[in-house]
Amino acid sequence: MPLLLGIDNGLTVTKAVIFDETGRVLATARRRVAQSMPQPRHVERDIDTLWTQTAAAVAEAVAACGRPASDIAAVAATAHGDGLYLLDRAARPLGPGILSLDSRAGEIADRWRQDGTADAALARTGQVPHASAPSACLAWIRDNQPDRFARVAHVLACKDWLAFCLTGHIGTDLTEASTAFTDVRTQAFDAQALAIFGLGALSGALPPVALPDQVIGHVTAPAAAATGLVPGTPVVAGLHDVTASALGAGGYGEGTVAIVAGTYSINETVTRAPRVDARWFCRNGLRRGEWNAMSISPASAANYDWFLDTLCGGDRTVAEAQGRPFHAAIIPEIEAAMARPSTVIFHPFLFGSPFGPHASGAFLGLHGWHDRGVLLRAVVEGIAFNHRHHVDALRDGFAPDTARLTGGMARSPVLAQLFADVLAMPVATSDTDEAAAWGAALCAGSGVGLFASPHHDPRDMAVLTTTYQPDAQRSADLGRRYGVFTDLVDALSPLWPRIEALGDPA
Repeated sequence: MPLLLGIDNGLTVTKAVIFDETGRVLATARRRVAQSMPQPRHVERDIDTLWTQTAAAVAEAVAACGRPASDIAAVAATAHGDGLYLLDRAARPLGPGILSLDSRAGEIADRWRQDGTADAALARTGQVPHASAPSACLAWIRDNQPDRFARVAHVLACKDWLAFCLTGHIGTDLTEASTAFTDVRTQAFDAQALAIFGLGALSGALPPVALPDQVIGHVTAPAAAATGLVPGTPVVAGLHDVTASALGAGGYGEGTVAIVAGTYSINETVTRAPRVDARWFCRNGLRRGEWNAMSISPASAANYDWFLDTLCGGDRTVAEAQGRPFHAAIIPEIEAAMARPSTVIFHPFLFGSPFGPHASGAFLGLHGWHDRGVLLRAVVEGIAFNHRHHVDALRDGFAPDTARLTGGMARSPVLAQLFADVLAMPVATSDTDEAAAWGAALCAGSGVGLFASPHHDPRDMAVLTTTYQPDAQRSADLGRRYGVFTDLVDALSPLWPRIEALGDPA
């Protein structure tokens, strides 16, 4: 039985997961890839370290899977989208990689919204540029690091760098290509799209584009030595992790909103026509003639993790020392708080928002008699409310009638039910621990003929799926709370720039 290797690189951890052809996980290995924040709004990491850590994770997984590396039929990678990974003419890293949490180009994105550039970009590329979009990051480098800009020879995404390290092939895939510089209708790179942002000089730096399941090269001898893979193992192009997560969780398709509650609030649905709207990105799907409408913001479960790390550190340390999972211990506190009335509303904008770069997180309606459970309830409700903001936009444009939830929050029945009640629509979860890696592996298997296409998941998804139906009364109650949440956003929006200005040097 052939095996498949899916590599999943997030913002802090890179993972290697080996599956058999039925989708069963045989081995998983993780390595941390440190972020650096050399100054405010700069979130970076060393590109060479990204590869060495990924290679180490692959080597560990290969050694642990119990099967020879020669049984691995194909490899594919997925990774965070947006941000920027640049190479020079010698195909060496040109400075650190810029992560999708980076917001150094926020003022550029704001200026583009004011001067008409964003409108032109929306019409041409199907999306409004944002702070971590490749277009904005490159414009920032052009304006602030002209020497570095002049040396740019290859503009890549994160997983493209990993594919290059495995094969020596420079390229990208259809899904990743559409983060900034493709014509939304032709789905191909477009010189006019670069010109909109004043980046025409980089027309030769955009990489060749392959389909996500297209074999683009084979594992080289140096990569084999670093990873334990067999030289010559096929490597396919891979795909953007948003799409990979939806595919691996069984939520990629028309009529369904795939929701990933992770660092980002990710909400997407598949469409057969390029419908353009400022409320979502219209990006390429797995095939030409297929698009993903993505409504996203950096405002999801990272807020929950921040609360646990920052305000529950002592209890968490004790629980982990005793071998008890702290997340399981905290859920009853949230459930108990949900059974009581509460005035507390939380804006989950600690790391960004869909309401501009100046928005910040806040507890509102807080009183001295409120306990930790009430605050945690407000945090998870605020996360779900932010997802509703995006899902409502997609419902307006595409009328999906179900949702499929992935991410850490999907593992809790209490939180999955909360999403169903907040969205007032059925929410399904699947028993898939490594959805993004499996999405990449599906592309790998398709590329070498194990599957008819990436859509042909061999698993019995009916057995793996749990569906949560909304409760009418709870949906109505949460709808009223969501109304207060949005009214508070409107009321605070004029004040957010003034709040941020308090942090400026006197």
